[in-house]
Amino acid sequence: MAKKQKFKENQEAQFRLKKIAEYIYGQLRNEEVPHLEVSSRTKNNIVLSKDHKVWVYGSDQVTRSAKDLGGATNILRSLYTVNFIDEMINSGKSSTLREMYYISEGWEKAKFPSQDESNRLAEDLEIITKCMREDFKLRPEEDGARVIGDVTIEEMNRKGLKKKINCKDDVGDSGYGIPYNVEKEKLKFKNVNAKFIIAIETGGMFDRLAENGFDEGHNAILVHLKGQPARSTRRFIKRLHHYSKLPVVLFTDGDPWSYRIYASVAYGAIKTAHISEYLATPEAIYLGITPSDIINYDLPNDKLTDQDVNALKSELSDPRFSSSTWKSEIKLQLKIKKKSEQQALAKYGLDYVTETYLPEKLQEINII
Repeated sequence: MAKKQKFKENQEAQFRLKKIAEYIYGQLRNEEVPHLEVSSRTKNNIVLSKDHKVWVYGSDQVTRSAKDLGGATNILRSLYTVNFIDEMINSGKSSTLREMYYISEGWEKAKFPSQDESNRLAEDLEIITKCMREDFKLRPEEDGARVIGDVTIEEMNRKGLKKKINCKDDVGDSGYGIPYNVEKEKLKFKNVNAKFIIAIETGGMFDRLAENGFDEGHNAILVHLKGQPARSTRRFIKRLHHYSKLPVVLFTDGDPWSYRIYASVAYGAIKTAHISEYLATPEAIYLGITPSDIINYDLPNDKLTDQDVNALKSELSDPRFSSSTWKSEIKLQLKIKKKSEQQALAKYGLDYVTETYLPEKLQEINII
């Protein structure tokens, strides 16, 4: 049977969550209308942290007040959720975000109308407590993505035993699967033998690089982002970079949504700006595909949709894309009205990406 453990981080989260309940009950005792204040999660409320070089929430606050029925229901849900998390930590269990949503069916008037609402409340509690949902024993439906490369990890399995895994020699073709919790009490890096880390957006391109032996040929660690990367994937990259001091490069499709993937890895996502210092790797470098690449490599492409155009225009005012290079590339893409995928490089053959494109791009930024 799996060994149940309560780590220091869980106990600290438990303590801070109880403070929320005490704060609300204190307001009721003083005959005050209960309320909680949470940072506004908007593009206009993110600022650059000089200490951590990542984007965090600014000073704008949103008040969750029980002055009306909706606000009172939100406060009630907050208390039920705090109690639910407290019970989980005490019992050594965990829950998916989806399970928490369904469990609320038994909370009568406090039940969530949708999972978006329960997810949002979990984020509120993270912001207020300055803890991560992993400390609450809450996990997503899916774990992180995959890793292939010469990095040795010590992972605690579900029986509480520590196992060493080399992500090159001890894994199959799919690589090492990143778990949902990659904090130091569950996962430690023991040895890294590589020159750089390359994070790849799509599974098809990750498999292409692995099949072509790019990790061994260039002494690289391959990390699959699986589209918009899970928090555990971003945290894994952050911790691996911090441990190894290796450069991190991101290889994505050439469209506005992929640029946001890069921004979330390098600077933090707007939705999780309260924990950017734990998730973001500001030293990460964008490798491609760029609008310039679409022209210079004469890549197969698709026409930008209206949604793409609006996203690019929005990125021109996004502080994470404020550099002259990003503004120039975004304006170029709006001009040529084209986007392209990583796998468009197959136009020149299955080996072109590993033998020509990536080596050229990596030489340009002095990685190889």
